[in-house]
Amino acid sequence: MSTPQVLHTSQLKSLPLLARGKVRDNYAVGEHQILMVASDRISAFDVIMNEPIPGKGELLTRMALFWFDKLSGVIANHLTQSAPESVVSAEEKDLVKSRSMLVKRLRPLPIEAVVRGYLAGSAWQEYQHAQTVCGLPLPKGLVNASALPEPIFTPATKAEMGEHDENISFEEMAQKVGFELANQVRTVSLELYSKARDIALQKGIIIADTKFEFGLDENDQLVLMDEVLTPDSSRYWPQSSYEPGQNPPSFDKQFLRDWLESVRINGKPWNKEAPAPSLPQEVIDQTAQKYNEVWLRLSAA
Repeated sequence: MSTPQVLHTSQLKSLPLLARGKVRDNYAVGEHQILMVASDRISAFDVIMNEPIPGKGELLTRMALFWFDKLSGVIANHLTQSAPESVVSAEEKDLVKSRSMLVKRLRPLPIEAVVRGYLAGSAWQEYQHAQTVCGLPLPKGLVNASALPEPIFTPATKAEMGEHDENISFEEMAQKVGFELANQVRTVSLELYSKARDIALQKGIIIADTKFEFGLDENDQLVLMDEVLTPDSSRYWPQSSYEPGQNPPSFDKQFLRDWLESVRINGKPWNKEAPAPSLPQEVIDQTAQKYNEVWLRLSAA
């Protein structure tokens, strides 16, 4: 198998750059379309690591396209029917072909639509103190990695580069986007998660939680956008080794987060602010392996 081309930062000459996110570089294609190029950058705790993860951008693109297809019956998405390589110069076609999506230009909603089906990460930490998750009361007696009685919707702010996302209440979200739209986002997000969860379970994978992003088109219709159900935006667990009360092994960036939590700089934990610690090759390789494993399981016949 050929070694993937590693891309930390794209530098397309044929299109004007709109913005660089934590992972994706967005280029304007006229007034109504955007070329989203998925780099191999990886972030954790909202900080971009210095070292890229080989193959990550191509894998994220394949997974996003997989899920956009599987979930197309729930809500419209931002994909166009045109090939990404059709809008760049000849010398740039190979760079964008496998790691890019040509999408409709939308008005993004200023929130992240988080859905949780299991008690994990920051949700577990909050539950231990208050028996709530993002302020929502939950039953007594749950343990780490417990399946929730039903999935819950816990929106968050969409932070600027270098800032941290913050959980907000549904009421705060409604103040930002209006109650009717907030209610639609919540309903659609829960439906998307439930459908994806059932598909993944058939492949022996648990989707513990995920986040969706939405925008409005020229007719003010809600559209699913950005990435969807990638290991960057979701917590994936193998069903075979899942056991409530224990941290399941994960096919996502949790391995990287755990390593970063263990790092000591001058004897002190990393403060989760830039610059990030340098990643050892072992951490880079294992992160790439975990991302690839979930895709291999999902795409297996």
